[in-house]
Amino acid sequence: MAGRPPVSEAAPPRSGWQERLKSEWLLLLFAMLAIALALLDPQPATSYRRWLQLPTLAGLLGLLVAIQGIRDSGLVQHAAGVLVARTHTLRGLGLLLVTCTALLAMVLTNDVSLFLIVPLTLGIGGISNLPVARMAVLEALAVNAGSTLSPIGNPQNLLLWQHAQLPFARFVLAMLPAAAVMFALVAALTLAWLPKGPVSLRAAQVDGHRVATPLATGSIIALAAMVLAMEYGHAVPGALLLVLAFALLARRSLARIDWLLLATFAAIFLGLGHFAELPPIRHGLDRLALDRPLTLYASGIVASQLISNVPATVLLLDRAHDAIALAVAVNVGGFGLATGSLANLIALRLAKQPQGLRLFHRVSLPFLLVCAPLAYLAWRWLG
Repeated sequence: MAGRPPVSEAAPPRSGWQERLKSEWLLLLFAMLAIALALLDPQPATSYRRWLQLPTLAGLLGLLVAIQGIRDSGLVQHAAGVLVARTHTLRGLGLLLVTCTALLAMVLTNDVSLFLIVPLTLGIGGISNLPVARMAVLEALAVNAGSTLSPIGNPQNLLLWQHAQLPFARFVLAMLPAAAVMFALVAALTLAWLPKGPVSLRAAQVDGHRVATPLATGSIIALAAMVLAMEYGHAVPGALLLVLAFALLARRSLARIDWLLLATFAAIFLGLGHFAELPPIRHGLDRLALDRPLTLYASGIVASQLISNVPATVLLLDRAHDAIALAVAVNVGGFGLATGSLANLIALRLAKQPQGLRLFHRVSLPFLLVCAPLAYLAWRWLG
């Protein structure tokens, strides 16, 4: 693999694939879950196609293609240099990045926000002393907080907004107290967790980042086109067109895409989608008093931790008497375990930091314990 140090002659010949398997444990785990459930509880092909969520996978592919082109053009590195040159402290830079992440998530969805900000953060980390691993965790938290406010910020909000048939502004106002609590906690964590010192530039790394203007321009257009295709329900043809265009015009960028990330999401969708529809799971939910706001809130958070917040929304949607209560619950449920929100997995995968998953859980699990009661009180008192 490009960029990986050569293996010494004394190293065991299987160390390469053993390390690769270790790094892809999430893919293996959910692939085994999907296969086991398929053997124990066979379902018709239509169910597997529904669980696979092909439009979501196609949208992810299109975003991966466009962002890889932007990164390969040198535009991210150039923007990183410009941003660092205008920011003087690490805490100020970190707060700027998490704020941009949250604001972008409100209008461009949580995954698009991460695909833009995390590569920029990596570029900044390459030329400065910014702690990239910590920033990746903070940006994962920030994207959950920011996307909570908007009906189009994430898939669960879009689903609940359409299901409840609420006006756009009413949905935003109802979610504002909880979203404000979430972002305030992320901002406070950013200021407390990042080092206090100034931004130190590595001068040797700042120079030499030329921008390939045709590739940068084409990739930005491709990104905007993919977002529009997803917005209007044409993710699959949009992704196919992008793959074809890059295969003809930017084949090197296409080859550098993280295809295993797509496979991981496919395995997660199949495994968790099937799990959520097992009869014991559904029967257990039928016995819960989901007409009570606190019970619904707690159930949404717990279900999100177990099967991720989008499947949890689908699972609880028809049983929930209050769409806003469920929306607050599943958005708060995006914190905690990395699988609580697929945005967490995207952020960690894009950052590719050693021990990134462990660092995320060291922060995100306590964050959930603090955020859950505060967000609930804010929603009940101010919503």
